[in-house]
Amino acid sequence: MPSAVRFENVSRRFGDVRAVDDVSLDIASGEFFAMLGPSGSGKTTCLRLIAGFEQPDDGHIYIFDEAVEGVPPYKRAVNTVFQDYALFPHMTVGENVAYGLMIKGVGKAEREQKALAALEMVKLGGYGARRTSQLSGGQRQRVALARALVNDPKVLLLDEPLGALDLKLREQMQEELKSLQKALGITFVFVTHDQGEALSMADRVAIFNEGKIVQVGAPEEVYERPNSPFVADFVNSSNVLTPQFASGHGGTSKWTSLRPEKIMAFAAGAPVPDGHAHADAEIETISYQGAVTRLGAAIGDMHLIAQVPAAATRFAVGDAVRLTWPKTAMVAMEGGP
Repeated sequence: MPSAVRFENVSRRFGDVRAVDDVSLDIASGEFFAMLGPSGSGKTTCLRLIAGFEQPDDGHIYIFDEAVEGVPPYKRAVNTVFQDYALFPHMTVGENVAYGLMIKGVGKAEREQKALAALEMVKLGGYGARRTSQLSGGQRQRVALARALVNDPKVLLLDEPLGALDLKLREQMQEELKSLQKALGITFVFVTHDQGEALSMADRVAIFNEGKIVQVGAPEEVYERPNSPFVADFVNSSNVLTPQFASGHGGTSKWTSLRPEKIMAFAAGAPVPDGHAHADAEIETISYQGAVTRLGAAIGDMHLIAQVPAAATRFAVGDAVRLTWPKTAMVAMEGGP
């Protein structure tokens, strides 16, 4: 089966800025693929290159093995859902959804039938006659999704579509989007700067930084085995240990990732479990976060964050503690800061 999207050494420049810098990428058909990175890292420009809103300065882009450089957006087998929804306020919900079909010359009866089916798909059956101004943010997001899906795209591009929603609704829509993608079986390419969103939804994640892809893998892989200090720090803020500290505490003499939830905190002088490393530290900060508490601790010039169950936290700022962690939790990485 051909790849849904393939980049071969693609670059896009804006003046002296290389927004996308020699990127090669292969997205499988039927995959939920996330592009994750900070603002200005190149992820949105890559999405726009797939959509046809931008053209590469170098390299080649293929959609299902067809070269698409120079092919306008409306002739590509893709559709895009934007963060701001881009709905027409003077149209009804049904007219918004059917708009793309009307532009293509689809007859009124057929486009109304397809629009109704698309609205049912996103749980808005019966909303076709309403104005978009009568809808909540989550409902407008669903209308934008239905408008994209009604054209039967082979690839659906989603540009931070949940960014304007509140936390509870965003989490609900994450579940719905993932379920919808599995039911439809089409390729979703999802751009976000939210690490939790990417990890919970995607089959694979590409981490972007300064126009380049620095790691691609399954969510568990990029979380548990980051290949660089940047990935370790960006994906849910891992502790990055210096080579000297790591080698002195049961690891190798390389920059090393140690996830906060792998660290346990005990009273000073507590015994060290078998197979664990330890460090004696002083509590600097305590941040209660519901089910867990994050402890900031100083070990000389080294500062670690431990994430421990809130119910088990009995420490105060200034307390001496013993931090322990499995030696296997230390993941050596290439390069340094």
